[in-house]
Amino acid sequence: MDPVSERLRARHPQKIDLSLDRMRTLCAVLGEPQHRLPPVIHVAGTNGKGSTIAFIRAMAEAAGLKVHVYTSPHLVRFNERIRLAGELISDAQLSAILDRIEGVKGVETTVFESTTAAAFVAMAETPADLAIIEVGLGGTLDATNVIERPLLSVIAPVDLDHAEFLGTEIAGIAGEKAGILKAGARGLIARQSEEAMAVIEAKASVAGVPLTVMGVDFDAWDERGGMVFQDQEQAFDLPAPALKGPHQVANAGLAAAVALELGLSVEAIAAGVANATWPARMQRLSAGPYGEKARAAEAELWLDGGHNPHAGRALAEALAEHQRKAPRPLALIVGMLANKDHGGFFEALRDSDAHVLTVGFEGAAAEPEALAAVARGHGLGAQAAESVEAALDRALRLGAGRVVICGSLYLAGEVLGASEETWPR
Repeated sequence: MDPVSERLRARHPQKIDLSLDRMRTLCAVLGEPQHRLPPVIHVAGTNGKGSTIAFIRAMAEAAGLKVHVYTSPHLVRFNERIRLAGELISDAQLSAILDRIEGVKGVETTVFESTTAAAFVAMAETPADLAIIEVGLGGTLDATNVIERPLLSVIAPVDLDHAEFLGTEIAGIAGEKAGILKAGARGLIARQSEEAMAVIEAKASVAGVPLTVMGVDFDAWDERGGMVFQDQEQAFDLPAPALKGPHQVANAGLAAAVALELGLSVEAIAAGVANATWPARMQRLSAGPYGEKARAAEAELWLDGGHNPHAGRALAEALAEHQRKAPRPLALIVGMLANKDHGGFFEALRDSDAHVLTVGFEGAAAEPEALAAVARGHGLGAQAAESVEAALDRALRLGAGRVVICGSLYLAGEVLGASEETWPR
């Protein structure tokens, strides 16, 4: 665990408690930094939030804008959560801001609330043209939702995750995500299930929020090695997304719709699509101890942090595309948190013809033997391994030419953290 995370965990409650009361009190003492931000794009959703944010940021920066970004969780270092005008927050600035937050008396905030307040203070005190803020969990009662006047509200695809907090019904989850919709800010909505879309439309109607909806008002699709974006006024060609997988065309398309609302040029949009980076989302690894080991065996090594059934389906589509273009024996090294839908994740991958090696990691990880049993129950050959290194060695000995480490952002963070060469920057 990095030093900042240790500091926060030692001084704040280890819980998730969805409420805005503590956050509002803390922000009031700190001088309401959430009201002093540059124009805000507020982004919610189950999957694709981070990738969509990465595309928006890349497009805005290609247009010459200075962009703040707040995302979670981090992979290796806490600083990854707060990007100020294009650069990760420095250790010194982060420490000074946390000192101020911890000096507030009489408010017992959670780790995420303190993290969010730190981001708001840093962003309010650093000049920039735009702030992109990712919802942590849900929307309505998420700590970021003290933002009252966003420029735009964005909802990425809604699916099942965090059942212990958001429930097991798509309608209820969609209602929580739609809690970020605010009067005076247009909502840009990714393609959704009918059930989720009905709830989002109803919430938008009550709040008086105009919507721009993918599949109705705009769309994007892959074509001739690139992609095409079309709305009700224009259509234009774009490069293939820098982030890999068929699902990234939809994420890039949603980002392009946001960029057009910002008045960005097609040239800036194209540059953003082609140059966006977002670690642990079908990321090719060739550096660090794991990447070097795979390269020495002439095998591909990929890293993906998707951890729910929807992400499993996206991963399956990405792997199917790779296998069609260049077939190789496939192995998956999978570690997942104990509270995730393991069966749903493996069901999405059952047609991949992959051999599965399950591993643990620091924290509340599922037990590898039990995880392997779930994979076998969904038609996949699977066995437990004692570590990622051991699993990779076994996969390479079995002749895998394409290996994907997947199932958890925490596992991805351990892999990237193994060498400074692979730290997110």
